[in-house]
Amino acid sequence: MSTTQSERLRELLEPLVSSKDLDLEEIEVASVGRKRVLRVVVDSDDGVDLDRIAELSREFSAKLDESDAMGDGEYTLEVGSPGAERPLKERRHYVRAIGRLAKFQLTEGGELTARILKVDDEGVDLEVPGVKGRKPTARRLAFAEIAKARVEVEFSRKPADDDNDEKNVKEEEEA
Repeated sequence: MSTTQSERLRELLEPLVSSKDLDLEEIEVASVGRKRVLRVVVDSDDGVDLDRIAELSREFSAKLDESDAMGDGEYTLEVGSPGAERPLKERRHYVRAIGRLAKFQLTEGGELTARILKVDDEGVDLEVPGVKGRKPTARRLAFAEIAKARVEVEFSRKPADDDNDEKNVKEEEEA
């Protein structure tokens, strides 16, 4: 997608996204055979449900039909959220991933998998899982030290301490 088309699409769609208190994360026009696909990714601090995506998709479609931003040819519009293994590129992405496990590729080489505990303007505080029964360790990474980062899907995540506290309170009340 040309920078000009990308800028035009962003200018056209971003006000609609902002009016819904969402962030426009990504716009991509891809060619699939002879067809074109316009993919738009939106998100918010609270996530995005299917109803909001459907509503936004209808509004995008109407707005795109009014303009010439996609040219004359046919295209398919896909609107969605970043997904479970979202890349972390902006500070707000890291904030939304607090409590989640993430995989970091470091600028000086190497990888690190750790849970995001806290985010500030300079970087992230992490909990690095212990290996072979050892306790987790704390680590600080400045944003400048991170080449790439992506949320990891966890299938057997242990409950947060808050969940255990609530469970303990319920058990005490029942006793």
